[in-house]
Amino acid sequence: MALWRRNPKYVNIVLKDHAIRYVEAKIGNSPEVKRWGERPLPAGIVRDGRIIDRETLAFVLEECVEEWKIGGQCVRFVVPDPFVMIRSLPLPSHLSDEEIRGYLFMELGESIPLPFADPVFDYVVMERTNESLSILLFAAPEEAVSEYAVLLEEADLRPVAADVSPICAYRPFYVAGQAGPDDHVLLVQFDESAVNLSAFHRHLPLFMRHLPLEERERATALVDPFIDVYKEIERMMSFYSFSLQQGKQSITRLFVSGDHPELEHVFTALNERLDVSVERLSAPFDPLPDRFHLAWGLALKEGRADDDR
Repeated sequence: MALWRRNPKYVNIVLKDHAIRYVEAKIGNSPEVKRWGERPLPAGIVRDGRIIDRETLAFVLEECVEEWKIGGQCVRFVVPDPFVMIRSLPLPSHLSDEEIRGYLFMELGESIPLPFADPVFDYVVMERTNESLSILLFAAPEEAVSEYAVLLEEADLRPVAADVSPICAYRPFYVAGQAGPDDHVLLVQFDESAVNLSAFHRHLPLFMRHLPLEERERATALVDPFIDVYKEIERMMSFYSFSLQQGKQSITRLFVSGDHPELEHVFTALNERLDVSVERLSAPFDPLPDRFHLAWGLALKEGRADDDR
């Protein structure tokens, strides 16, 4: 038996339609990024999270593992947004904490409808009283998640956890102290190929909306190519206020992150257009370019087991 055990190194990988990125970090009282890297992906290999050209993607991923010297390490990855469902659910109040998972195994796809078969899932208890029980459910099709896990295994990595991008993107803001439990936050993940909108309260994502982006011209002084996205953001803010909160609460802060090359322009435009505080990750806790924030948030998962964020 070994007298000294080395903690395993964790690599945190994000596979987008247009890029593969990774971050290694030292997590503790003062989280520190140790290494990071990225590799652009040619168009058409991955589309809306679906692997179209598996052979080429496997070859590129193997090259990345060799170049970044991460072979044999434990890896966390992000489930592509188009596959993810986030939904609040009422459950029978008599269920104990130990019984919830078994109940979901039995009822998902039966009395609890899903847009796909054979889900993998996780959940958080949102509220429990003597009369009621509600959870926040995270689900994705097992086939899609397994396809990415097998791809990573074949590239000499050891998949140990999968996460969803809204929580990963929110986590750096949370750890930086920019998000309080009473805030009503709209998180805007503005990427090169899609925009993801998710509303958070008490540090939990209450809904998610995924918007694929078409090829767009760069912003000009006359026409902003993202005007429809801004309108959708405003619609989601109204939906949150009047449908989810019955007009009693509204979005109080808006966090912006992502890898779109026009992110600075988007940030400025939203500041001018909206009446709420529009923020990016604060400088003291921003060790990497914006496009790495998702992988950075995945790395920060290591130190948040105490509160599941």
